[in-house]
Amino acid sequence: MGFAIAEELASRGATVFLVAGPVSLKTHSINIQRIDVTSAVEMNEHCLRLFPSLDGAVMCAAVADYTPVVSADQKMKRAEGNLTIELKPNPDIAAGLGKIKTDNQLLVGFALETNDETTHALSKLKKKNLDFIVLNSLNDPGAGFQTNTNKITIIDKHNNSFNFELKAKDKVAKDIVDRMIIEMGL
Repeated sequence: MGFAIAEELASRGATVFLVAGPVSLKTHSINIQRIDVTSAVEMNEHCLRLFPSLDGAVMCAAVADYTPVVSADQKMKRAEGNLTIELKPNPDIAAGLGKIKTDNQLLVGFALETNDETTHALSKLKKKNLDFIVLNSLNDPGAGFQTNTNKITIIDKHNNSFNFELKAKDKVAKDIVDRMIIEMGL
């Protein structure tokens, strides 16, 4: 979704900074400056550095909530018994940007939920100081990851909800960018 949104924004004349995790997807527009990262910490650092000078941000990367406390430089050999891996929380990038967001900036988040979808999305919307949140449910066939389609609901900070049917991700990106333009008053 992030790449589709970046391409849609660029096609409408925006200069886009795309902070992307390790994916094989390519960008096509010359208006997209891609910044590749390999960790949530690295993504957080780039987003915090870039955001203050931008009109807004769309936070749609599926960043893991946790990371191992200790990472191995080499393969861990099989041993007898169980292996316990201690995890620590990754930074909440959207919440971090929500804390420094100005009234002139737009912050859009995503919520991929499996249960109590709307309740969890509304909680994230408020907690992270988002202008709107894009909800996708793993309960909808053809939506989410590993597919070229998605089905979303957009919920804004005034609790208005906009439902969209299943469609190609580039068409979903148009719906999201249209909502961004409305929210920015353009």
